[in-house]
Amino acid sequence: MRVLLISANTEKINMPVLPLGLACVAAATQRAGHDVAMVDLMAEKDTTLVLKEAIDGFRPGLIGISVRNIDDQNMERPRFLLDPVKEIVARCRSLSKAAIVLGGAGYSLFPESALSFLDADMGIQGEGEEAFPEVIARIEQGASLPGLPGLYLPGHGLPCERIFAKSLDRLLLPNPDLWSTPSRKEDLWMPVQTRRGCPLSCSYCSTGIIEGRALRRHSPERVVEWIARWRRAGVRHFYFVDNTFNLPASYAREICRKLIDQDLDIAWWSILYPMHADKELVELMARAGCDQVSAGFESGSERILRNMNKRFTPGEVRRISEMFSEHGIKQMGFLLLGSPGETEESVEESLVFGDSLKLDSLKITAGVRIYPHTPLARKAIEEGVIAPDDDLLFPRFYMAKGLGDWLPGILRSWAALRPHWMIPDYT
Repeated sequence: MRVLLISANTEKINMPVLPLGLACVAAATQRAGHDVAMVDLMAEKDTTLVLKEAIDGFRPGLIGISVRNIDDQNMERPRFLLDPVKEIVARCRSLSKAAIVLGGAGYSLFPESALSFLDADMGIQGEGEEAFPEVIARIEQGASLPGLPGLYLPGHGLPCERIFAKSLDRLLLPNPDLWSTPSRKEDLWMPVQTRRGCPLSCSYCSTGIIEGRALRRHSPERVVEWIARWRRAGVRHFYFVDNTFNLPASYAREICRKLIDQDLDIAWWSILYPMHADKELVELMARAGCDQVSAGFESGSERILRNMNKRFTPGEVRRISEMFSEHGIKQMGFLLLGSPGETEESVEESLVFGDSLKLDSLKITAGVRIYPHTPLARKAIEEGVIAPDDDLLFPRFYMAKGLGDWLPGILRSWAALRPHWMIPDYT
């Protein structure tokens, strides 16, 4: 079957991101024997023309659309990002009779309500490398679609329980020739995902909903071989998109050692969970080419960290930050203010703490996006912030009582003297 895969994301919230997940689905679909074309709308100015040329020229029998973001998580001026995706779905419908399948991280958070809002034919929650080729096979065979794990169909209720690949090594990683990349590959940051799933259960986090709670990994050998493949293709910068690059630390050390052995001359950026990072790991990261880490320590108050179900303390954050500073690795920190139990005192405690670290940049978010099936959502229901039947597709936020009017002023006053701080736009 001819299969057209479309990355609908055009949002550059933090940095332009190549559609790695969709490329993995494309590789799996090719392995299943299908003819695949892939369109990344991020780099396109006239998306209407691009879609018309792709559909008219390729004439797909099935169209897959990846939904990465639902909104920009900005409480002050939230932007709902599904309206452009809805236009893309409508444009595909006007150009082709092919069924439209939704997928992606954003879709997986709201599989029923997003499917209804976007008016697609079906959607796959979670990993698509195995489910999507199975959908194609059943369509070709004229077999029934209901009952496929993770597949949502309008009017058919909940699907069978999702199935996660226990070994990521059985899933393909995309080749450099699978999708077009910018001509200046030296400016490209290539996403790398070494593991999926998160068992940490932070009170507000959606990762476990998207990827499951069990941690599953690619073998270090496979990860480094894939990076080396892209290095030979001209890419030098890599971004490890794992939420917890350093967990488990033994796995992170092994990846670093193999990168050092390969001597690839690369620079990379990773997301760090600020615990279980010792001197040996930091030294290995520096030798392996780590240029920057992002650390979501979220608060400088030990009480608030406990409320968030964080496993670290401010003291541990400081110790780790000092080690990265000593090794010349740039650091971006994150504060998340306004969660349950937050007070003016705990906010100021966090600001003082963030200011005391040797950070190259600090991003401060005020108000916490509420995602379904999280402890934060349950707390918001208990306090009457949201209704029990609110599916949360349209963004809702939690802000601790008494902080909403006070917080903008205090953040402006602190950020006025700290140009490396990024605060919400209150203008």
